[in-house]
Amino acid sequence: MATNMRGLTQFIADIRGARVRELEEKRINKEMANIRKKFKDGNLDGYQKKKYVAKIIFTYILGYKVDVGHMEAVNLISSPKYSEKQIGYLAVTLLMHENSDLLRLVVNSIRKDLDENNEVNNCLALHAIANVGSNEMAEALAEDVHRLLISPTSQNFVRKKAALTLLRMYRKHPDVIPAAEWALRIVSIMDDADLGVVVSVTSLIMALAQDHLEAYAVCYQKSIDRLHRLVVDHEYTAQYAYYRVPSPWLQVKLFRLLQYYPPTEDPTLRSVINNVIQTVMNNSMETSRNVQHNNAQNAVLFEAIALAIHLDTNSSLVTNAAVLLARFISSKETNVRYLGLDTMAHLAGRTESLDAIKKHQTTIIQSLRDKDISVRRRALDLLFSMCDLDNSELIVGELLRYLKVADYALREEMVLKIAILTEKYATSYKWYVDTILELIAAAGDHVGEEVWYRVIQIVTNTMDLQAYAARVTLEYLKTPTAHESLVKVGGYVLGEYGHLIANEPGSSPIEQFQVLHTKSQFCLAATRALLLSTYIKWVNVFPEIKHHLLNVFDRYRHVLDVDLQQRACEYYALASRPEDDELLQNVCEEIPPFPPRESALVHRLNRKLGDTESKRTWVHGGKEANLERELTQRKKILPAEPASRTTTGSADVGNVMDSLAGLDLTSSSNGAAAATDPSSIFAQLSKPINPTAPRLTTGPNIDRWFEKLTTSADGVLYEDVQVQIGIKSRYQGHLGQIAIYVGNKVPVPLTSFTAVVHVSDPDTLLASFAKLPPSTIAPRAQTQLLLQVECKKFFSALPSITISFLAGAQQSVTLQLPILVTKFFEHVSLGAADFFERWKLIGGPPRESQLVFPITLTEEGGLDQERYRQVVSGHRLNLLDGVDPNPNNLVGAGILHTSVDGKVGCLLRFEPNRDAQMCRITVRSTSEDVATEVQKLISRALSRAPS
Repeated sequence: MATNMRGLTQFIADIRGARVRELEEKRINKEMANIRKKFKDGNLDGYQKKKYVAKIIFTYILGYKVDVGHMEAVNLISSPKYSEKQIGYLAVTLLMHENSDLLRLVVNSIRKDLDENNEVNNCLALHAIANVGSNEMAEALAEDVHRLLISPTSQNFVRKKAALTLLRMYRKHPDVIPAAEWALRIVSIMDDADLGVVVSVTSLIMALAQDHLEAYAVCYQKSIDRLHRLVVDHEYTAQYAYYRVPSPWLQVKLFRLLQYYPPTEDPTLRSVINNVIQTVMNNSMETSRNVQHNNAQNAVLFEAIALAIHLDTNSSLVTNAAVLLARFISSKETNVRYLGLDTMAHLAGRTESLDAIKKHQTTIIQSLRDKDISVRRRALDLLFSMCDLDNSELIVGELLRYLKVADYALREEMVLKIAILTEKYATSYKWYVDTILELIAAAGDHVGEEVWYRVIQIVTNTMDLQAYAARVTLEYLKTPTAHESLVKVGGYVLGEYGHLIANEPGSSPIEQFQVLHTKSQFCLAATRALLLSTYIKWVNVFPEIKHHLLNVFDRYRHVLDVDLQQRACEYYALASRPEDDELLQNVCEEIPPFPPRESALVHRLNRKLGDTESKRTWVHGGKEANLERELTQRKKILPAEPASRTTTGSADVGNVMDSLAGLDLTSSSNGAAAATDPSSIFAQLSKPINPTAPRLTTGPNIDRWFEKLTTSADGVLYEDVQVQIGIKSRYQGHLGQIAIYVGNKVPVPLTSFTAVVHVSDPDTLLASFAKLPPSTIAPRAQTQLLLQVECKKFFSALPSITISFLAGAQQSVTLQLPILVTKFFEHVSLGAADFFERWKLIGGPPRESQLVFPITLTEEGGLDQERYRQVVSGHRLNLLDGVDPNPNNLVGAGILHTSVDGKVGCLLRFEPNRDAQMCRITVRSTSEDVATEVQKLISRALSRAPS
């Protein structure tokens, strides 16, 4: 740039050649005067504007104030030449702040550059938006940036910059970005072939998902799929291998993203991610002398271990990880020690058993004296998290000893943690008082108000502790140097409970007064005010030293501090009243116990260790602290789990069913896909989070296809101009398998394909895919998704499936799956005597459900017996011929199989009346719910006109 502008080159040379600042300022003032003159005269071409604006930019970078050239910079942005446009954008981003009124003039120019097909201009505009980041610019241009991100015609490097620009805009102005509305389209880019685009969009999703977990739940499955392809299948190009580690930055982000969601209980997803984590751990066993390779590998390994801890602390993966961490915390490399201690603190904050960590307690304590302060911090965090009743005295003692020589930057945090551990694991009052007073005496200025406030609360609320606390506090006050925080504790404790030790040697009233009053000379006004309150308490309980106390009040009546003077005057007047005056006794009564409240120390620590931009998925302090944190979070609006829960049992998945060839797949144009709205959710605080079904895609053909599948094993579930979805199913006992066939009807591939099953109550019905669905369906091809289901208990809410894909635009369809409770029935053969005996044994209501409803006769005016038999047998009840005396009646029997509640019998009588065109259906079952549901399903099918 400078070689093309000689004037700029000479100007820079003159500035650099100035020997003193005065000469530099003189040269700059001269140049600025010339530039003002040129701008005022006008008639400058683009080259001259570019040159003068470049000089202004250089002057600004040197630190001089600039008040000229802003409008010329705005005009340069509209230039068709790249060099002029570049200088214009550079000037705007440097010279204008985000609230500048002139920014409104460049919005249209930026939008024009975003709309062009010139990727260089696109990038210049994106840089300006990200660097300036004003609210007005975000509101005006967010849609354009999003369009560049999702456009299939955008170059990969433009899409990367668009993703990072959106990330910048969201962090500064989150309310401007409709994150939930854009969720599916943004998440679909995670399937992009270019790993650079995936890295950028994953960074964006990490920020968006933290605040919109439910909307971005589909990224859970996509993250697992991408990790499997990277780590296990090695699907990446050589340019994304960093010292033989495939895209470590992407792996770290994906592992972290998975930790934002509750652990999935889908066995397929769990099996895949466990395989990925195990592969990462196995790769770490390979030692290398290359530092860069080790750094990349360790970055991925530590994040994989963190995910394993998040999923299940009792798994074999975590057991193996504990062995690896023990090796890392003894490493010679500072960074490895740091990461090992931090990850071990994560394990300590989650696991139920600390035995594996306690084996290395000595090494961890030694890390407190590491040469690097960051390692010392992590060692402190780990000791705080691994502390329990067994090792609390040892750890607290070590921390107290280290406190006296610790860095000043660590002491305040150490004081908080020692105080919390002492209170939490105190086994005796004596140990608590001794430890906390030693802490206050040793920490000095690093003891916050919350620490001694908490001591006072506990002493006040514990009667057996009061005398001992007064005795020990007095001993500490007798030392030559007592910190002001200790004087505050002494003033309160001795004022309230000093009378309990007044008869002990060395603790007489006059000795208490002399010790405390001597220390007051070096205290601030607030502390002396507290001591005046102590003295008025002593006037009531120690009349023998009243004259000493009156002298103190009288002396303080003449100080300049208003608060001290007012207190002294009031206390002097109160103490001067007759001894039998009840007013003094009433005013000086002991303070009652404090109401139960949560420790302020924990709140103070949480504020000090607040979440960063990438929120932590755990906190220091052991399993109890993390459970409490999770319960608090789940009381808010919670996300749906990205994949449904699953069955623990599975049948043979190989060659279960053939394709849909031969089925009557009639096409229709009425089944247009609609957007899903997964907004209906609920949370069970004691379990992982589960979604209810999202809003269903409906239509006449969809309803007809669904009703047909309720009584048949195969058929079409959905079809439109782009896709065709059909199913085949089979059931045996409480298990079932459903093959879902998705056919691509268009001559282009369907990309970013995702299928997610929603089960409203996983305690009754479990459903999961046998393997991860493919991410792409080839043109005019078909893919099979094998769904395994298990009936645990009776259920009535039907599961649904959401299928989304990218075909020019994001398409999504949510359909009910024809998985009814009757699908898990098994035929039962009964004779007439056995049937009616069991019928009477079950009895009437509530184990009987009966309904009378109208029926439709055939065109000849007769009963449609064939259809009636088809509906009843389609719901898997065995038709018992010859059982009912009336040949028009139908009798059926079946047994419902469940894995938890066992078998449930069900009997049915169907009694049509041709003359009245009515029908009575009666269902009896040992389960009231089963009888009601079966009656409802069959009567609904029979009351509908035949298709």
